[in-house]
Amino acid sequence: MTSSSTFPTSSRSLGLAPLAAYGWDDGWADEFAPHDSEGLVAGRVIRVDRGQCDVVTADGVIRADTAFVTPHDPLRVVCTGDWVAVEPAGTPRYVRAYLPRRTAFVRSTSSKRSEGQILAANVDHAVVAVSLAVELDLGRIERFLALAWESGAQPVVVLTKADLVPEAATLGHLLQDVETSAPGVPVLAVSSATGEGLDILEAALAGGTAVLLGQSGAGKSTLANALLGEDVMDVRATRDMDGKGRHTTTTRNLLVLPGGGVLIDTPGLRGVGLWDAEIGVGQVFSEIEAFAADCRFQDCAHVAEPGCAVLAALDSGELPERRLESYRKLLRENQRIVAKTDARVRAEIRRDWKRKGAEGRAAMEAKRGRW
Repeated sequence: MTSSSTFPTSSRSLGLAPLAAYGWDDGWADEFAPHDSEGLVAGRVIRVDRGQCDVVTADGVIRADTAFVTPHDPLRVVCTGDWVAVEPAGTPRYVRAYLPRRTAFVRSTSSKRSEGQILAANVDHAVVAVSLAVELDLGRIERFLALAWESGAQPVVVLTKADLVPEAATLGHLLQDVETSAPGVPVLAVSSATGEGLDILEAALAGGTAVLLGQSGAGKSTLANALLGEDVMDVRATRDMDGKGRHTTTTRNLLVLPGGGVLIDTPGLRGVGLWDAEIGVGQVFSEIEAFAADCRFQDCAHVAEPGCAVLAALDSGELPERRLESYRKLLRENQRIVAKTDARVRAEIRRDWKRKGAEGRAAMEAKRGRW
């Protein structure tokens, strides 16, 4: 018997018990209460395409139109993982509102406009799939992790196709390289072909909502099928030359896992741009943030300042140069995207440029005086 803490026990909520498998709980019931009084139907979005969505309700899956909740802000459109309030009847049926999101996975769009794109909502675990069939790109892993931490979800790095690395020592070195680039993040080596590591991953994801992220060819669809216990997602071969594959998943689909919890599979992401992810970047590079706390100057840029603890860690070998360069790159990128959307930040950046320019000119004058 399910405990009362899993889903509410009001007469209305008892009818929503089938939604517990999709993550419905007391908190969602409280958020839905105003819509309940209006006679609207609760459900979770399991797929979105072309202004419509599939919503799972206590009575099954329905098709609904999102026209009423499609504002100009692309971050406020209905997305996979949302809990929504849907009209009880009608042709078409409309989504009238979505409940406040607990977490949201957002990236910047590939366009030159300063817009964000929401990929999934109400996610507990962000599974970053990385193929061992090709050389590891630690910088790309760090980028995914920054977005995952910023979303509010707990990241998990899954190194797929572990069966292609039969030497235990080599696999151990690869795991160590990724663990160094992912502080505070579980890193698992998994093989969908042999089943290695799947039981650990299943246990980690049980009871929550997980989203699968990664490039095309990372083995996400194969991994999804292994977790689901059946061939639900289409799988295509990757190119031998670079390990890349075509997009086998073209929409974001939410599916129930047999061991508990739900899984959102996403299309392969060619571009993973940051979107206001300063906190996420800091989390990925937590050791650099820790060193920075000991810098002489609070606004130290860790470039050439006296008393810089970050540069001291670099010189001593405690901090790899690659990590510092990746940290700087992601911070610069994030600052640019924030500056496009926040006038206050733009003004701060301009003041910072002027200050640094003045300092540079003063330094040059001092040098010339010494000559």
